[in-house]
Amino acid sequence: MDIGTMVVLILAVTMVGIAYARGGETAIAGWQGTVRAARDFLPLFAGILVLIGFSEVLIPREIIARWLGPGAGLRGILIASGIGMLIPGGPFVSFPLIAMLYRAGAGVGAVVAFITAWSLWSLTRLPLEFAILGPRLMVARLISTLFMPPLAGWIAYQLFDS
Repeated sequence: MDIGTMVVLILAVTMVGIAYARGGETAIAGWQGTVRAARDFLPLFAGILVLIGFSEVLIPREIIARWLGPGAGLRGILIASGIGMLIPGGPFVSFPLIAMLYRAGAGVGAVVAFITAWSLWSLTRLPLEFAILGPRLMVARLISTLFMPPLAGWIAYQLFDS
């Protein structure tokens, strides 16, 4: 069990303990929220798990290592930046995919570029950003973050891949 899983489980057990300490109604409401969350998110998690499992089998590690591995250098960082920009969904979709790519041989620089591009450049968020913030703010944010994913990837590459 990794540290992240342990932290989440400790937090979950702590919250259950606090809810029971506050009384039965709080605990019941907490379990009802848990059931709602399971109902809402289990189909998504099941789909993600299938995508990751089959991606690991259908996309050869050699291809990931060649295009996104440490040996790919700046080319891998730029490709990862482009892929990160295209990936829809929240962290439940992106982070398992990123973890699979890393386990399959993607370099730290490419992974950091992917995460940064997904965070800053996600094409699926642009229509909402345009509608709520307007074109001026959207363009200002895009221009001001234009070099961040490749730069972050390059820094990570220099520190951890080379």
